Amino acid sequence: MEQIKNSTGSKQNRSETVTIRLDPKLKYLAEIAARKQRRTLSSFIEWAVDQSLKHVTLEEHYNNEVSVADCAIKLWDIDESERFLRLAISFPELLNYDEQEIFKLISDSWLLNATYTSDKYGNKEWDWNVLMEYTFPALREEWEIIKNYKILNREDWITKIRTKIAKGLIYPWSIINLKRQNTPELLAYDDEIPF
Repeated sequence: MEQIKNSTGSKQNRSETVTIRLDPKLKYLAEIAARKQRRTLSSFIEWAVDQSLKHVTLEEHYNNEVSVADCAIKLWDIDESERFLRLAISFPELLNYDEQEIFKLISDSWLLNATYTSDKYGNKEWDWNVLMEYTFPALREEWEIIKNYKILNREDWITKIRTKIAKGLIYPWSIINLKRQNTPELLAYDDEIPF
């Protein structure tokens, strides 16, 4: 990761280096555009990418287009695990194969069961307060294990998380009891509950 410093040496910003290939004609024209804006080529490319995010539509709501730029706050977090889950619950169709496998693993563990309600059509309404307060911290704790899902003993990990949920170690009892009405599988873990 490259750090950009001002003249006094303090950090202003953090950026990541990305290597890209440009067609010679596109590179030449981009250099001209960069000169016109009195920017470096890399600064111009960063600006152009930022501008393009306003024109890539992620979804439409009642004929209103929602762009990547519109969803920036909803999708971005400094933590990798939280970024992943934000994308997975907001736009599951954009997950690649490995991300789909990870999301399936998390879903099978019931880690998400307390975070949403479903309507009669199966549409999920996510409870962002529960996600922020309980789910994201629990996911952060397990993230390094989850990322290695290919070598993970899936059944053992799922059992561990389900048991922690049933014991109230991830979500408070008030949330678990409310969700039990909609998640009968949690009843199978009643013998693990210490009361």
